[in-house]
Amino acid sequence: MALSIRLSRGGSKKRPYYRIVVADARSPRDGKFIEKIGNYNPLLGKDDEKRVVLDGERAKHWLSNGAQPTDRVARFLDQAGVRERPARSNPNKGKPGEKATERAEERAEKLKAQEEAAAAAAAAPAPAAEEAPAAEAETAEQ
Repeated sequence: MALSIRLSRGGSKKRPYYRIVVADARSPRDGKFIEKIGNYNPLLGKDDEKRVVLDGERAKHWLSNGAQPTDRVARFLDQAGVRERPARSNPNKGKPGEKATERAEERAEKLKAQEEAAAAAAAAPAPAAEEAPAAEAETAEQ
């Protein structure tokens, strides 16, 4: 039987409260479990010691029996000093998706076209602007 240490949700709508349980990996999230080894209340502040309550001895026991923790529970076990969680690195996580990349390229092309049009417009009236002060100077002399 494959065992997992995972969160089982309780609480009401928009007020989550989780139990940290050891369960058969095939059982549903909020279904039957073997043992409750702690709880997690995400509504409490991050520095509150009651946010995560975990029985470290029972967690060690179940880990030695082959239970696999989920990612979130592995973080809790690492904070409690029960099991070290290996560092992960996903450099592609922060990259934008395919559609977002396309939109960014389209925006860059539009911006470039606008800059070229503005540069062309600025270059064309410049000779006319130089002639205008000369015409004003002629009228001032008369």
